[in-house]
Amino acid sequence: MSFASLRRLRPDEVPAVRRDPVEPKARAAAEPIVEAVRSEGEPALRRFAERFGELSPGDALVYRREVELKAAWESISQEERNCLARTAQRIRHFARSQRSSASEISVPIPGGEAGHTLAPVENAGCYAPGGRYPLPSTVLMTAVTARVAGCARVCVASPRPTAVTLAAAYIAEADQLIPVGGAQAIAALAYGAGPIGACDAVVGPGNMYVTAAKSLVSGRVAIDMLAGPSECLVIADGSASPAVVAADLLAQAEHDPAALPALVCLTEEFAAAVDRELAAQLAVLPTREVAAEALQNGYTVVVASLDEAVAINDRLAVEHVELHVKESMALARRLKHYGGLFVGAGAAEVLGDYGAGPNHTLPTGGTARSFGGLSVFTFLRT
Repeated sequence: MSFASLRRLRPDEVPAVRRDPVEPKARAAAEPIVEAVRSEGEPALRRFAERFGELSPGDALVYRREVELKAAWESISQEERNCLARTAQRIRHFARSQRSSASEISVPIPGGEAGHTLAPVENAGCYAPGGRYPLPSTVLMTAVTARVAGCARVCVASPRPTAVTLAAAYIAEADQLIPVGGAQAIAALAYGAGPIGACDAVVGPGNMYVTAAKSLVSGRVAIDMLAGPSECLVIADGSASPAVVAADLLAQAEHDPAALPALVCLTEEFAAAVDRELAAQLAVLPTREVAAEALQNGYTVVVASLDEAVAINDRLAVEHVELHVKESMALARRLKHYGGLFVGAGAAEVLGDYGAGPNHTLPTGGTARSFGGLSVFTFLRT
């Protein structure tokens, strides 16, 4: 697929990204699957997993920590183990810092005291996508965070898991992994199925069927959010590098054909330079077919001032925002609505995706106006 340029929009033409996170066709498909797993348990789970090519008859439904997960950890290279361990430790350190920021309180009242305690949910279910690109990073982001929050049991679900995905579950201290995905996995985590115990919270991103299933079980269990396709908004001035901006937009575009890469900048000259870099980098990108399709969703807005850029950002409230401007920290303090904020040209969004420490499970579709990302607080009750 060829690429010429991101479409140009005027500031008043920028579409709001807030939308219903659950597509009607996905809900219609997920509802009977969720109900079947809820009412029938393991037989229904196996039936759907076999139908979708996730399991064969007789396959194990649960991979155990000290058996299959440990074996996967031992089977991967030392370099891969080091990478997973290093990333898990960064996520763990950040999550522990979050946890330490919350405390129990007690205030005196006439005749006694009132307060609140903090307690984790007991059982956490963590979903990690398989699909086009397996995401061991999501296993770490969800399971490590649940364990730091204090959850007694952590169960991961991921379809067709690679050895690295299984190893990620091991180093994240998950108790088990079920090699199943989609609506059937969410239902199994929420209601239990055979050897899979029901969870109290179900978290993690997935496709539209996973999102639909999470909406269906949300009255039974806590969920983190209803996430849609990935989004990235880059705000840039003349100090930015068109090559770096283009690389960051492509890093988001290659996630999903439905991803939204968008640029807000101050001059048409800069916008054109980014277009040239996008075309050049796309030509040699191994994932160019996916990225090129996502670029068709994207756009560039040339604004007269950074004030307009701030207004656009706060209207959109997208998942990821990057600031490639000279006074990036000053601009950051002016923004109100975003899932994750990456301040300065060196703060590439991919660092957040794959292990700087903060969680990469973030609100999409404009819901950053109302929700924060996954954190230890997702698993805590007061």
